[in-house]
Amino acid sequence: MPVPVRYSLAAAILGSLILAACGQKAAAPAEVAGEAPVVETAAFEPQADDFKCIRDMHPVRGFFVDNLLGELEATIAVAESETGGVYPPGSVVQLVPGEAMVKREPGFSAETKDWEFFELDVSPAGAVITVRGTHEAVNQFGGNCLECHAKAEAQWDLICEQTHGCDPIPLTAVMTKAIQNTDPRCPPVDDLPPEQIEALEILKAFREAAAANANP
Repeated sequence: MPVPVRYSLAAAILGSLILAACGQKAAAPAEVAGEAPVVETAAFEPQADDFKCIRDMHPVRGFFVDNLLGELEATIAVAESETGGVYPPGSVVQLVPGEAMVKREPGFSAETKDWEFFELDVSPAGAVITVRGTHEAVNQFGGNCLECHAKAEAQWDLICEQTHGCDPIPLTAVMTKAIQNTDPRCPPVDDLPPEQIEALEILKAFREAAAANANP
């Protein structure tokens, strides 16, 4: 799921809920001064129609965020933080229309810090989820999403940017903006800048060459 040349699309662990064992009912945890109470989040499953025009999401530097559970302000606060933080459940992070990360409920996946990765097929009719999961999704260049995002430094909660420790991806800032501006679910951008048109042509040639090499 950068940003301009690295993924945004991911490592700090969202606090786990701990219950008492041995068949005994867990006692309510004592409140600790200065600490926010732990709030349970019910399980939820993102659907294709949760993924909308990328430009309708909230822009943060070169990527976009949203929250499927109505906690957009909390998501924005973490995304805009200069020191990182843990994204709240329901957070959606996207660099390009065809790839996404969604922060699931606590306990969804310890290995991915509760993130689920998505490959999306987008068209004017909307989005179709083609791949989803913790290990299954790959980016448009064939890189496994989890393997890329797992390299992010701990305070960034698996979100990659230029200085977060992730490997770079072969997208310039101009290419990324051009892809975002041509999301088929969004109203068309009039007069796409020449440098973005050129970037899309370069990207198209790159993809065609990669496909030819894959199928000689």
